[in-house]
Amino acid sequence: MEVSRIRALRGPNLWSRRTAIEAIVKCTEAECSIDNLPGFEARLRSRFPEIGMLQPEGIQQPLSLAHALEAAALGLQAQAGCPVTFSRTATTVEPHVYQVVVEYTEEAVGRFAFELAEVLCRAAKRDTSFDLADALARLRELDEDVRLGPSTGAIVSAAVARGIPYHRLTEGSMVQFGWGSRARRIQAAESSATSAIAESIAQDKELTKHLLAVAGVPVPQGRTVTDAEDAWAAACEIGGQVVVKPRDGNQGKGVAVNIESREQIMTAYEAAAQISSEVIVERHIAGHDFRLLVVDNKLVAAARRDPPQVIGDGVQTIRELVEQINCDPLRGEGHATSLTKIRLDDIALATLAKQAYTADSVPPKGKRVVLRNNANLSTGGTATDVTDDVHPEVAERAIAAAQMVGLDICGVDMVCETVHKPLEEQGGGIVEVNAAPGLRMHLSPSFGKSRAVGEAIISAMFESGDDGRIPVVAVAGTNGKTTTVRLTAHLLAASGRRVGMTNSDGVYIERQRIDTGDCSGPKSARNVLMHPDVDAAVLETARGGILREGLGFDRCDVAIVTNIGMGDHLGLNFISTVEDLAVVKRVIVQNVAPHGTAVLNAADPMVANMADSCPGSVIYFARERNHPVMATHRAQGKRVVYTENGHIVAAEGHLEYRVALATIPLTANGLITFQVENAMAATAAAWALGLDWDTIRAGLATFVNDAGTAPGRFNMFDYRGATLIADYGHNPDAILALVDAIDALPARRRVTVISGAGDRRDVDIRRQTEILGDAFDEVILYEDQCQRGRADGEVLALLREGLKHAKRTAVTEEVHGEFLAIDRALARLAPGDLCLILVDQVEEALTHIAQRIAEAGNVS
Repeated sequence: MEVSRIRALRGPNLWSRRTAIEAIVKCTEAECSIDNLPGFEARLRSRFPEIGMLQPEGIQQPLSLAHALEAAALGLQAQAGCPVTFSRTATTVEPHVYQVVVEYTEEAVGRFAFELAEVLCRAAKRDTSFDLADALARLRELDEDVRLGPSTGAIVSAAVARGIPYHRLTEGSMVQFGWGSRARRIQAAESSATSAIAESIAQDKELTKHLLAVAGVPVPQGRTVTDAEDAWAAACEIGGQVVVKPRDGNQGKGVAVNIESREQIMTAYEAAAQISSEVIVERHIAGHDFRLLVVDNKLVAAARRDPPQVIGDGVQTIRELVEQINCDPLRGEGHATSLTKIRLDDIALATLAKQAYTADSVPPKGKRVVLRNNANLSTGGTATDVTDDVHPEVAERAIAAAQMVGLDICGVDMVCETVHKPLEEQGGGIVEVNAAPGLRMHLSPSFGKSRAVGEAIISAMFESGDDGRIPVVAVAGTNGKTTTVRLTAHLLAASGRRVGMTNSDGVYIERQRIDTGDCSGPKSARNVLMHPDVDAAVLETARGGILREGLGFDRCDVAIVTNIGMGDHLGLNFISTVEDLAVVKRVIVQNVAPHGTAVLNAADPMVANMADSCPGSVIYFARERNHPVMATHRAQGKRVVYTENGHIVAAEGHLEYRVALATIPLTANGLITFQVENAMAATAAAWALGLDWDTIRAGLATFVNDAGTAPGRFNMFDYRGATLIADYGHNPDAILALVDAIDALPARRRVTVISGAGDRRDVDIRRQTEILGDAFDEVILYEDQCQRGRADGEVLALLREGLKHAKRTAVTEEVHGEFLAIDRALARLAPGDLCLILVDQVEEALTHIAQRIAEAGNVS
């Protein structure tokens, strides 16, 4: 068994809407059925008893080693605690080769599970050992390292429940919610609305105390000290028990409470000084430690925090009791689990010493031994939910503290006997205000009710009914994608939106190109959706990106499929037929939002049939209004777009909206039929998005299809009285459409310049010149710069074969180099001639043509 080409499908894909790992698995002939491997399944199950069924019941397909790999990769993740359920193994057109797809929740974990599954299958085949416990432990450890922590995870879960899209910006806890101009960001429990100044104030405990006192909020007496002796002096000024803590610390680090002796204060000062250059000494307030969570000026949760402690049994040492508590699976390192392991560090040992204990002391049965004087969960404390017990005046004090500091999400630490009574009545006070507060104690308290704090934070970031989304239009098809994308983006811009656009030329934000090259994949789509200046996105969605990584978005408002034709990279990535290709293109239709719309070419049966896969509504378009699909759809009161009497007509029931083709420059008064279809598709998309018809008409009338706006898309020029047309037609269907358009244009003589992409099938390369040979008087063949895996001269030979039985072509010339071929064609032209140049290096070729036209103008 050979595993290769492992890919992470990070968005909705050919197989499902879930993220998945896809691998190509090649088996030997014997491995194509495990019946040929005596004892294999028994050995596999003995090494991994929980693997489950290797394939669903009722499937007649032979059970191969690839199926075993699939089941193992999914099962290992499930046993490690990952919520995964989907997997599939599919045969390919190549003998003994399979595509294995397994869902993941964390990409690194999914990849590692695949590696371990392969090791497991090889061990079962060879009858060697496999350490299942170690494998699962390593998977769990990796999952804990890379998955979102409980605080961030709760906020993400709340967003998902609201239908708000999210994207992790880092491997840590920084996440973007929403798209474009409507996006918001968090890092742990800090939002993009959290002020840096407010965070700085919260870190400065002395300044926080001053501001709270100004607001009339009870705070403990105290001051900043400069050294250990000054700390002792401050403690003497205060009198009684004190707290020593870093001025700008967090998570309870370096904090010592309820101390009063000189030795204790000296030790506590040294510990605090390691955290901060400035240390505070303040009055110790007797009582319990409470954390109140304030979000958007509302109290949403409260918990009593108890310090880490053990209860003596008269037999075990304190060290042994701590080890026993730390065996609880709910306790872990850091914040990955609901509780943190207790540490016997210097602070804990000093706290024990105050109670006349060491780590090896055996406390009496029932004796409560405190291991730390602060109650932070990060140091092993526990939490009890008290949200329903908080007195209104106590809640008001917490909210006032958050407002005074300026935090939108704020953890207020309060010490008092009870939250049932106002602070002033019991001598309590607020001792600290925290930015980015931990949410674990409210999500999974040790005792009491869990609180929906993630939902509260999301509600503060997004108003009710706001899902943080911008309109997204996805465009797929064989031909016409880029022009349809550009025109749709132009219509949206005409409505006043700032538009982000991706296509095979680059990435554009408000008509400014920010990236170049073929940007029709998911990475470019995500870049647009992350841009803060984008109010709407129009995304060309090529088959390659879908196969390689899935979609760059979870759903779209409009999915346009222009057509499905031959020659669109057939034979690559196991896509060998137009039916296969249609399944890939259909992915955008399957992921239309329930309120969204699919815009489908009714004249293309494969496209029209995609309507059955659309979760939303459908607008069909076709030039012929009486096409059966169109007629049936309209009879049902649904929307259609067609042409009639020189107009594009959008109809719904008895309503009709008309746009004269003569007012749409792109269509050349309706003569260029494929551009008419592109205009119809873009018009339908704009209609689906609710643009008003005055805006749609104005946008269609102002769209310019020149070399600067839509390079390589039927760009027309005048050269000494001859008509030049430059186009990036690169498959037989595109060339058929070009010939159809050119037939409507007058010409004394027709010349064309063409090469062929080496990564197309032989039959597709030949077919291009078969079509051109019947439509043009002269054909100039050139070999382009990149042969894409072909030997020199191979593409030219195939193009030449296509011309063997040409009905019209009388002259053929072969040239090495695109620019030389263009110059040869221009030299032959006379006024009234027409020349179609099928460009390869689009921008460079258009620049060359513009230079030759300028030179011709200077000569004349």
